[in-house]
Amino acid sequence: MHMPSKIEKKQAAAKLRKPPRDFSYTQNRELSWLRFDNRVLDEAFDETVPLFERLKFVSIFESNLDEFLMVRVGGLSDLAELKKQPVDNKSNMTASEQVEAVVAELPGLLDRWESIFKSIEGKLDTLGVHRARVDSLTPEERTFVTRYFQAYVSPVISPLVIDPRHPFPNLRNGALYLACGLDGVTDEESLLGLIEIPASMNRVVEIPSPTGTYSYILLEDVILACLDSCFGSYKPLDRALIRVTRNADIDPDGEGVEEEEDYRQHMKRILKKRLRLQPVVLAVSGSLEKQTLKTIRKALELSRRSVFTCDIPLNLGYVFGIEGKIPEHLRNELLFTPFKPQPNPTIDMTRSIREQVLQHDKLLFYPYEAMNPFLDLVHEAAYDPECISLRITLYRVAKQSRLCESLIDAAENGKEVTVLMELRARFDEQNNIEWAERLEEAGCTVIYGSEGFKCHSKICQLTYREGMALTRLTLLGTGNFNEKTAKLYSDFMLMTAHPGIGEDANLFFRNLSLGNLRGDYRFLGVAPVGLKPLIMRGLDREIQRALAGEPARVFFKLNSLTDREVIDKIAEASCAGVRVDMIIRGISCLKPGVPGKTENVHVRSIVGRFLEHARVYAFGVDSDMIYLSSADMMTRNTEHRVEIAFPVLDPTCRALVHEYMGMQLR
Repeated sequence: MHMPSKIEKKQAAAKLRKPPRDFSYTQNRELSWLRFDNRVLDEAFDETVPLFERLKFVSIFESNLDEFLMVRVGGLSDLAELKKQPVDNKSNMTASEQVEAVVAELPGLLDRWESIFKSIEGKLDTLGVHRARVDSLTPEERTFVTRYFQAYVSPVISPLVIDPRHPFPNLRNGALYLACGLDGVTDEESLLGLIEIPASMNRVVEIPSPTGTYSYILLEDVILACLDSCFGSYKPLDRALIRVTRNADIDPDGEGVEEEEDYRQHMKRILKKRLRLQPVVLAVSGSLEKQTLKTIRKALELSRRSVFTCDIPLNLGYVFGIEGKIPEHLRNELLFTPFKPQPNPTIDMTRSIREQVLQHDKLLFYPYEAMNPFLDLVHEAAYDPECISLRITLYRVAKQSRLCESLIDAAENGKEVTVLMELRARFDEQNNIEWAERLEEAGCTVIYGSEGFKCHSKICQLTYREGMALTRLTLLGTGNFNEKTAKLYSDFMLMTAHPGIGEDANLFFRNLSLGNLRGDYRFLGVAPVGLKPLIMRGLDREIQRALAGEPARVFFKLNSLTDREVIDKIAEASCAGVRVDMIIRGISCLKPGVPGKTENVHVRSIVGRFLEHARVYAFGVDSDMIYLSSADMMTRNTEHRVEIAFPVLDPTCRALVHEYMGMQLR
């Protein structure tokens, strides 16, 4: 018997090894995301967009970037501290290399952001929407500002001088502070002064102005204008607004729930901890002496490259608050024409929604159509004597939620109401905690999902008893059950009485209650186990068609594409001759049009007035197999979350999705 030699063993092992990964048609997700946010900023440069709406896009760009720095760069910064850093499987970059690449891109983006803000604000000023600046206040404005400061601001602020007895404080994530170097009363080295801008006060202070105009000054500029009176005998030498962005990439499940601790209390503890995590960047608006800035930077343990300066306000979220103050005669010129959702032509709002869904599936497409049929159906169920139970998953809900009020009504009316409230929905945790407490107090059964797997699916099921028979209505969405975002995000919602989908949904909720994530479903593709195989089967079907010489096509509508296995399968489909059309709003780690790799892949991004949020997976030249989904094709969604893809089986509903796909590809 031949015994293999060492050389033969090595050769055999080499054959079993995976081939080296091909990076020719993939790209880094962080850099792809920055390009997405740059596309958002492009809307601010688009002169076909009304002027004040362009200013809102400048604010959205900044808000997006803040979250990116907190979550993505914060998380990568943690990984960069490891001795053996993980390597990105789309770009072959280590965590530290990715952070360096992001930091290198930021100055150019921020310069573009600052320049367009100044340009738009200058044009608004000439039209009569005026932001007063400290260095250009008229005598009348200065008198008003001084009186306002003395009456309302001075009693609230707490100026702090940093010295050995008063150490550098913890600067809260995202909060605004006024910083200045101070000339001491003795020959001591200059000191640092800090004032936190009160978040409890209105940031926008209206200034008296001529009829037909609107003038305002920001609260921080009110304090800046009166800074000389804030520090007693200390004289400010320089001054600037500063804002710290801290790492917010904290894993609630990785922190450990204390024994017998209520999960809501655990999440409250996590939220407090997030305010004190390591700083990622420092933004400075104004001018600080070198020594003053060095003192702040060292206290925050930040490198020079992590400090960014500008000459415009920090945190532009205030612009949404002044929209309602724009003079009436300017509104048509400065704002989008008010949008009113159209009624769904297949639904008669004067009749029972339940009866109509029992007859035919209904597909809502908001914000172009109102969310009211869904809200009315749940409200109707809360008072319907035949409705015995309501079950729903909630990820992000409105602060004033008509939906949650209906769930409370249902529980108080004796219905069995089960709510899976996802407390880990980033930056919505506090709102979700508050609603969870209210729902539980009303008698709802509130559960919080499985450890390590956020429940991002959007599903609701209403169960009715008619005599001895049970009927189920299942409501599935691509976006949140949120009345506020339904006016801003484009999403689909399917309302169906299909018995097979109803059985799957019933099993889904039962599995959630038992903590079982490995359920087997006939119609639904449920992550973390069944969703990716559904996508792969659809792609494989089209690959086989193309290899057999038949027409083959795939359409994906997504927010992001980062899952390497899916990307490789799409490239395989392209090489087989499958035409792949994709509309990806945000991150795409796949590069289209690479010869011999992705030349049959076509990708476009749509950014506009409404946020593109729907996910569509369609297979076949005639899209004979269409799924809508809550899930993007990101590894976190396909493998590490509870997500649902659901089929569109009704011919009328499928035709509507097909028409929508065609419009977006024109």
